[in-house]
Amino acid sequence: MTDVLLEVENLTVEFPTDDGVVTAVRGVSYELRQGESLGIVGESGSGKSVTSMAILGLLPKNARVSGSVRFRGEELLGRSDSELSGFRGRKIAMVFQDPLASLNPVYTIGDQIAEAMLAHNPVSKQVAHARALELLELVGIPNAKQRMGAYPHELSGGMKQRVVIAIAMANNPDVIIADEPTTALDVTVQAQVLEALEAAREITGAALVLITHDLGVIAGHANRLCVMYAGRLVETGSVDDIFYAPRMPYTLGLLGSLPRIDSKTRLTPIVGSPPSALNMPPGCPFGPRCPMFAAKCEAEEPPLYYATPDHHAACHFHQRLIDVKPGEIFQ
Repeated sequence: MTDVLLEVENLTVEFPTDDGVVTAVRGVSYELRQGESLGIVGESGSGKSVTSMAILGLLPKNARVSGSVRFRGEELLGRSDSELSGFRGRKIAMVFQDPLASLNPVYTIGDQIAEAMLAHNPVSKQVAHARALELLELVGIPNAKQRMGAYPHELSGGMKQRVVIAIAMANNPDVIIADEPTTALDVTVQAQVLEALEAAREITGAALVLITHDLGVIAGHANRLCVMYAGRLVETGSVDDIFYAPRMPYTLGLLGSLPRIDSKTRLTPIVGSPPSALNMPPGCPFGPRCPMFAAKCEAEEPPLYYATPDHHAACHFHQRLIDVKPGEIFQ
């Protein structure tokens, strides 16, 4: 399909350790199309960030990555760091979770945004700085001209994150990957950062991969959703399908743990913790925490079954979950 920008197929990431091999990502596959916003959600340790880092070749050298990652049909896995540098920032931009770690403390904000342009475009410093000022204004930085000369430590967390979004916008990329962009921000600042991210999408026309553990963020900013657990996708589909008709107990548990202003229903948390990637349980990795656990779950890890043509769920009993509410299975 000509409108497919990013194709991830059977992506697997392993880290050799003294205690054994840690399989952080297990056979992840998805497509991202032009103008689309794809949400990836799951608990900490589910493999969300490792997946995005593998796409851009940003994992440590000891990581063993297999599968396929294609951008507009071009394979990215196996390319050298210098080759990937031509894609990073220019074709695929990334907004990291910690903006302070993304910014250089000894360079001004204006210089760092301009640098992103100068690295990929034959423009003068004057043009790059003029564009940097324009980008700061677009992402809602107050007194943008004055902030051009500021250093990262002089900005608040929300402002730093908006600067990182401005850097991501600098070269009008085709894809923006935002990895937990609102973590540790209060609700008001979170909304401002998400507005800046939406502005970035609208202005650049980029498709978005939004990685988060906050289902509320996904509801307002994604068209399609992938739910990850224990390094693999356990449910995929449109946001409406998964929010209103989930077919995997883990997804039901996540939705049941989400407070809602318009409902007085008691929250239904998921008991237990995600499994260790070093010692994965037999069969379904969610089995030890699942109220529907049965012998078949322990004997065989479920594939992604077709719930509907565009909705897939990794549960042997997905048909039993039609019209089931979280409180009906989680006590």
